[in-house]
Amino acid sequence: MSREVHVVSHPLVQHKLTLMRRTKTSTSQFRQLLEEISMLLAYEVTRDFPLSLERIETPLMEMDAPTIEGKKLVVISILRAGDGILNGILKVVPSARIGHIGLYRDHETLQAVQYYFKVPQDLSDRDVLVVDPMLATGNSAAAAVERIKAKGPKSIKFVCLLAAPEGITAFHEKHPDVPVWCASVDQKLNEKGYILPGLGDAGDRLFGTK
Repeated sequence: MSREVHVVSHPLVQHKLTLMRRTKTSTSQFRQLLEEISMLLAYEVTRDFPLSLERIETPLMEMDAPTIEGKKLVVISILRAGDGILNGILKVVPSARIGHIGLYRDHETLQAVQYYFKVPQDLSDRDVLVVDPMLATGNSAAAAVERIKAKGPKSIKFVCLLAAPEGITAFHEKHPDVPVWCASVDQKLNEKGYILPGLGDAGDRLFGTK
């Protein structure tokens, strides 16, 4: 089992992440930056997608041109903050199918409780990206992936902005075969389960709520 963790260290990603971390960054700026980083993450996450050749005609001649092989990508957002990453990925892969999983964290137990689940009916032979800005305790991510695995997708990758070492460990204890892609692995969790140094509550900063 791989327990893969991929940190996208591209200078543009790291610069934009720093801007997102700043307390003074506005809601509109935060939202725009998350979309931009998500586009860059999508570029890296899809790097290993297989290609096949398709016969096409350009204005000058026919040629065998590369196209992505297989069924359309599926992006599944963990509500609500996952939609910030979803929107960025759709800018790069607009034909992707979309799913949503509603999970909230019980503040006493820190366990994930499901309240919504709607994904494309047929996930067989499809690559799935599960997206959520924060991999903190890992409980929500693990619960979401468990439900998605029951649908039998071809592959699953978990894509986030920030990950805590504790969250990665907890997630990979349950899903060692699912690689994690992120912009940063931060220091640790605090006693309330928030990532340090982090950037605060991603959902609240994304939607302007508290």
